[in-house]
Amino acid sequence: METRIHYKVCPFCEAGCGLELTLSGEEVVQVRGDKDHVLSRGFCCPKGIALKEFHEDKDRLRKPVIREAGGFRTVDWDTAFRKVEEGLERVRAAHGKNSVALYLGNPNTHTMAGALFMAPLIRALQTRNIYTASSVDQIPKQAACGFLYGSPVAIPVPDIDRTKLFVIFGGNPLVSGGSLMTAPDMRRRIRDLQERGGACMVIDPMRTRTAEVADIHLPIQPGTDVYLLLGLISYLFDKNAVRTEALNVRLRNLEGLKEAVSPFTLERAAGVCGMKLEAVQDLAERIAFTRPSALYGRMGTSVTAHGTLACWAIEVLNLLTGNLDAPGGTGFPLAAHMQAKATSKKGFVTGRWHSRVSGAPEVMGELPASVLAEEMETPGEGQVRMLITVAGNPVIALPESDRLDAAISELDFQVAVDYYINDTSRHADVILPPASPLSQGHYDFFFHGFSVRNTAVYSAPVFPVPDGEKAKWEILARLALIAEGKGADAPPELVERMILGGLTDKVVAALGEESGVTADRLIQGLTPPPGPERILDFLLKIGPYGDAFGMKPHGLSFEKLAALPHGMDLGPLKPRLNDVLATPDGCMDLLPEILAEDIRRLDRAEERVHRGERPFLLIGRRQLRTNNSWMHNLPSLLKGSRCTLMMHPEDARSLHLKEGGMVRITSDAGSLEAPLSLSERILPGLVSLPHGWGHTYPGARLSVAETHPGVNVNRLTPRAMDPVSGNAVLNGIAVSIQPAGGC
Repeated sequence: METRIHYKVCPFCEAGCGLELTLSGEEVVQVRGDKDHVLSRGFCCPKGIALKEFHEDKDRLRKPVIREAGGFRTVDWDTAFRKVEEGLERVRAAHGKNSVALYLGNPNTHTMAGALFMAPLIRALQTRNIYTASSVDQIPKQAACGFLYGSPVAIPVPDIDRTKLFVIFGGNPLVSGGSLMTAPDMRRRIRDLQERGGACMVIDPMRTRTAEVADIHLPIQPGTDVYLLLGLISYLFDKNAVRTEALNVRLRNLEGLKEAVSPFTLERAAGVCGMKLEAVQDLAERIAFTRPSALYGRMGTSVTAHGTLACWAIEVLNLLTGNLDAPGGTGFPLAAHMQAKATSKKGFVTGRWHSRVSGAPEVMGELPASVLAEEMETPGEGQVRMLITVAGNPVIALPESDRLDAAISELDFQVAVDYYINDTSRHADVILPPASPLSQGHYDFFFHGFSVRNTAVYSAPVFPVPDGEKAKWEILARLALIAEGKGADAPPELVERMILGGLTDKVVAALGEESGVTADRLIQGLTPPPGPERILDFLLKIGPYGDAFGMKPHGLSFEKLAALPHGMDLGPLKPRLNDVLATPDGCMDLLPEILAEDIRRLDRAEERVHRGERPFLLIGRRQLRTNNSWMHNLPSLLKGSRCTLMMHPEDARSLHLKEGGMVRITSDAGSLEAPLSLSERILPGLVSLPHGWGHTYPGARLSVAETHPGVNVNRLTPRAMDPVSGNAVLNGIAVSIQPAGGC
């Protein structure tokens, strides 16, 4: 049979690499990198290549299933949605709207449906119990940017392709593909930086793949980055190296910041962080006097007891050195679907409501996922009795996993929108599986906004949605209609029209009646059929590069973008801070009181962890072939990944442990066994387990993953949170290690 080529954007991580698919009939013959892709230029990692395996995976659900005695039964979609309607109405009637919890997993950000149709579902549910994977990941970064710039989605990214110094705190972009920094082929970008005379520095407890290619790797004790970052800010003031002249009219609390960080010296940082003073001083000098430079931090700074403070300090350092909103520093991308100027100047607040049991604050409309178990367990008004998960596996992803698993098993009703019967959805009463990504269009609404260069790429479906399957947007729309009381049979197009109605109303109001533009006229100017593509067309037309519904003939539209399978280059990052700022007074408060209090709390804290009977600190580990737990069900990705406890050889010798031997890891939260791997890449006194493993729960159907299930690191993670953002503390967990079954 003749072969043909189709181009697709990888939907599996933030890098958004372009893929070239060779097809024969309805079969994917080969997947490789798209050499003409506007950003990745032929690069892709093993996850993208595994798209074929995911599409063909026999464990992947194609039709909905409902729970009955003895297991799951496949049903038609109308039956499944009526079951959802019955369960939701029953739980709401008995316990109220807040008895329903919604948990959203990481993969939602990789779909057009997740970006566009999740908000209507959240509004329709009218519950305060909204939880996402953000609060075990990046919400401290979003909160920090919210406090500074007025919006939690105004996140500057490193202009790595033009910088001279790139400093990474607790990140591993060669493996992650960026993470809040869409940057495929990071190895090439760092090499290009070095070839033009620049340098890359990595501050991390492990010599990660990124650290191995960097010019300098500085090991640090986990959870102490905040001391180093505050010390670096203090150094800038001490050396009169603060360069804020261009921003002074937009700054508040500069002197207050100087006073607040004065107790944090480089000497103090070196002692707390376990670093050589000379190395810390060299780092400070490079940051202070190298132009342009870009500082970047990720999980290592985020999942700590002072995660928001650490993320804020990185932003402040970029600002104080004159590198914020500057070429080669950090800048704000302008994606094709975004508005060029902030549409709201309300600023950013947290704590508009609090969790029922422990009083954890709301941040960005959600509660910390770490409190989900107690909200299910604790009786009283508002107790969670129903859970809806969308592309999430909280039993694997969240702290106190066993406790959460037990709590979910006692719920009155559960619905999962998921490809698999996984460790969490095995409890569900109804599972609604979306069609394969190859049957759905793709445009990165989230990650174009975090790209190191402005680009736009749309990739069309490779295959039509098979009979009996549903696109994700239809599933989410019908759930929203059920939650809104419109019934299980209401057509999903109603939600699409509602979204477009809100958009057209804003445009018509902005233009005024005298323009003669009406909502109907705007909608008639859209070319795609109902669904995400039609909404994308609208956003592209009114966006910063758009054709303004024909008023700018050379501008962008969905039709033009869809005709460019490798994407469109929209140029490098440009200064646009004035357009981005969403604070009420148009200024940046360098020391919000909530962070000033956290600095005081840090200053009063004991600087060294008293490990007692637990002499090791446990940290996480990112693996190239793993992003979400279901990836372990793809043979090529499982083959290159293993769940082992990494330890320094010196520590192993002192405990008489050997490579490959089984060891027992014990924390205050729990205990588990894992095989040992020895490496000098990790500091003595530290051990590391990767996340996303532990496929041992009975009833899940992940036949490949079950052959090498690994262990769930979150069974060792106690419930501890950053008090500012509610993000889980996942790094620096005190543990003890001993031979499995031994004394």
